[in-house]
Amino acid sequence: MASDVDTAPLVGRAELVRTVRSALLGDAAHGQTAAVFLTGESGVGKTRLLGEIGDRLRDQGAVVLTGSCLDIGDASPLHPLLQALRRYDADLSASRARSSSAVRGLLQMVADETAGPDGAGALLERVSRGLHLIAEGRPLVLILDDLQWVDRSTRQLLLYLLAGLGDLQLSVLAAVRAESLQGAHPLRRVLTELRRLRTVRVLDLAPLSRTETEELAAAVVGRPLSGDAADQVWQRSGGNPFVIEELARDLRDGRDGLSETLREIFLDRVDALPQHAHAVVHAVAAGVEPVQHWLLAEVLRLPEDELIDAARAAVAHRLLVGADDGYRLRHRLVAEVLAHELLPAERSGLHRRYAEALTAAPGELHQARLAHHWRLAGDPARALPAAVAAAQEAERLGGYAEAHRHWSAALQLAADSGPLAVDRVELLGNAAEAAHHCGEHARALALLEELATLQGSEPTCALHIRRARYLAAAGRSALAEEEYQRALKAADCSPRDRAAAAARLAELLLHLGRYADAGERAREALALAENVEGSATEVVLASSALGFSDAFLEDPDAGLAVMRDALDTAERAGQPEDVACAYLHLAELLTGPLNILEEGVVVARRGAERVAELGLGRTWGTRLLAIAINGLFRVGQWAEAEKVVAAALRHRPSGADAVELLLARCRLSVGYGDIEAAGRDLDAVATLLAGGGARHVIPLLTLRSGLAMWEGRHDVARMAVQRGLTEIRSDDVMILSALVWHGLRAEAEAHASRTVEVDPTAVRRLRDVADRMARKSAGAARPVRSVVEGFLALCAAEVSRLDGSDPELWATSVAEWDRRNHPYPAAYSRLRQAEALLARRSRLATAGKLLREAYEVAQGLGAVPLTSEIRELAGRARVSLEEREPTGATRGAPTQASDDELAALTAREREVLALVAEGLTNKEIGQRLFISERTIGVHVSHIFDKLQVRTRVQASAIQLRNHRG
Repeated sequence: MASDVDTAPLVGRAELVRTVRSALLGDAAHGQTAAVFLTGESGVGKTRLLGEIGDRLRDQGAVVLTGSCLDIGDASPLHPLLQALRRYDADLSASRARSSSAVRGLLQMVADETAGPDGAGALLERVSRGLHLIAEGRPLVLILDDLQWVDRSTRQLLLYLLAGLGDLQLSVLAAVRAESLQGAHPLRRVLTELRRLRTVRVLDLAPLSRTETEELAAAVVGRPLSGDAADQVWQRSGGNPFVIEELARDLRDGRDGLSETLREIFLDRVDALPQHAHAVVHAVAAGVEPVQHWLLAEVLRLPEDELIDAARAAVAHRLLVGADDGYRLRHRLVAEVLAHELLPAERSGLHRRYAEALTAAPGELHQARLAHHWRLAGDPARALPAAVAAAQEAERLGGYAEAHRHWSAALQLAADSGPLAVDRVELLGNAAEAAHHCGEHARALALLEELATLQGSEPTCALHIRRARYLAAAGRSALAEEEYQRALKAADCSPRDRAAAAARLAELLLHLGRYADAGERAREALALAENVEGSATEVVLASSALGFSDAFLEDPDAGLAVMRDALDTAERAGQPEDVACAYLHLAELLTGPLNILEEGVVVARRGAERVAELGLGRTWGTRLLAIAINGLFRVGQWAEAEKVVAAALRHRPSGADAVELLLARCRLSVGYGDIEAAGRDLDAVATLLAGGGARHVIPLLTLRSGLAMWEGRHDVARMAVQRGLTEIRSDDVMILSALVWHGLRAEAEAHASRTVEVDPTAVRRLRDVADRMARKSAGAARPVRSVVEGFLALCAAEVSRLDGSDPELWATSVAEWDRRNHPYPAAYSRLRQAEALLARRSRLATAGKLLREAYEVAQGLGAVPLTSEIRELAGRARVSLEEREPTGATRGAPTQASDDELAALTAREREVLALVAEGLTNKEIGQRLFISERTIGVHVSHIFDKLQVRTRVQASAIQLRNHRG
């Protein structure tokens, strides 16, 4: 029978195709990512749409990689990507040798991947780099079918790629069976998080309308349908395109009187097959697609000619699709229907033959498939070693979620297989550790409890330490602290375990902001480590905690000396992570509590270079660069901070490392007023941040509040701050101070704008928190008190705005931030002081001077929202923001050449102007400098203002005039 399904017209989807094409390529700029997820019921036409859109994207010059997810829970890591690469390689012509080499290199890299301390993250980075090489500068589209069966590693890859950290123009188009996303399906959570990204769209495919149903059915039949026939197809199909085609084919071929249910339709199609074709369809339905021809031959044991004839008949009857890599059901609904048509003995027999064929096949076994078939064959004794091997294979590739699934399956198989020589303690330990690594913390703790009840389980002290690690990772810090304390009191605790428990407890307390307790435990750990050989890690952890504690609470110089000694110890021991940890804590202390910003930035950047030499640039190096970015932001070197952001982005970080970098970049975007970029980064952080603690949640909410205020959404800003006050797990005044200032500022802005009522309860609560900060900081070291006092000055001044702003309080804030060399809050305070003076109609000359000083700083930084507010106030007060007006030039004309016309421009603005003079667009400049297009627009606007020009031609003329010769 000639094929007609593939040639049937695509009915009712033209607008959807245009929308998807625009979302994937038209709206996605170079260096950005976009994704469209098509959801819908089985048979609604998702796969057909993927093929149609993929063909059109190829015609537009995109590189299109197409893969399908396996339909078993124990899928191999990154299977759909590897399948897509193999297909693409097979289709490449000889003229694309470079692309073929890149594809094969990426495939070989994944095959050779070995587990390591940075295994999963490093693998994702290398995959991203490999895709960049394959694209060769062209847009790259990854098309994934049956995403409801996606493995965890591929889900992580999608989250990583869609975070938008690299310069690869990547688009993802995926189809998801909607009815599969029920209950706690992991893809539901992923799609929920991805919906928050502005470049991600989830489109639901609705059934066809009555008119569209008749049009599609008529195309399949080859003639217009009668009214009764059209009504029958519509009523039976419900607008499902697949069922419409099946019913229309029955009408065309004269098969009337079929059952009205979908099951009966499929069963009729299968029953109409020749005997051997019937067996082929049942075998493919029981297999893991694609089912290779050789494997099907081993399972059915038919002569080659008869097998080919049978497969041809199944394809001709529209039940199977044949491809180079094997056979698939045309629709997986066939498998669901046929699953109930075989006797249990028939089903287990099929799976046994699959398992035996895979076992006897030469070459490396696919352990996940083998375990699947032996389990369904009812042979747990043979499924168990395959499940263990599959878990080990997944761990080798950094697929800890798949490893956890395989280890869990192995545990169940061990329970079902009777008296086998199985070390259940080892299985439980591996399963718990895999669950811990993949973020299944509750499962890890449950497995650990089961392990503890078994005879011959781990020693009590080691078990407490392990449980504490899992509890801390799960965010249950109080229980983790108790477990560390039990470990320290355990009778069987060895000196090494005791030192490790004390050191890790000290770090936990440091993270909680309990610096005095952290210092006490750190001293204990150091004393214990003196009697333990090879305890450099414990010494570094404890010394870092002790130094930070001492510097924060008592003696900054003494604390710094301890931390520098910790760095020396780490360097002598040569353990890369110890070196990185010591650099990190030292840089954090300098740029944070001690406010020694310039040295802190130097230490952070030097540390980033050092850890890159040690092979940890992507992880620890990114965190150190994020610290440097924050330090540069505080001292007002925003252009330099942008350069560091670009350098850090080249690492393509993931997880917590990406969170640190995105938060640092977001601070710049909020300052610049790049609302779109800031919102995108905050959405990405929220996606990547899985139950993070105060270290990340409070900065996230503080930035969200600041962004909302610049947008005029003061109620949203208030809610972000109030949530932050409930999320806090620490009394650390350093991370609360900025949040409380933002809360009081939001109330003051609401009062000034009169768009939102001031919340007296919120104000009272924030003032109470501010008072508590003042009391707690009184016992801290002088540098810490100094930083907190700066924020308290801002808080007091913001409160005064609720009842007539007090210029003296703002003058105090100006002095505090000038003394700390933080130009941005100092400029903001000058604006508010001038505002208060003008409101009282006093010291108008002083107000004008303050506005000009604030304007100069804001202009130099590129702080667009702050600059705009200064201009607005100056305009209302008729205050000139220039010391002297330009003369001898008409409005809009470029100024005449001076000794240095570009002196007013920042370093970054000079870079942008040079590229403008080369004729580059904002988009092209952004790609060159690793900055968003909107941020480039901000820089260009500042350049025009400072040079007093109105066009790019005028600005370019000044640039060329000053660099002539």
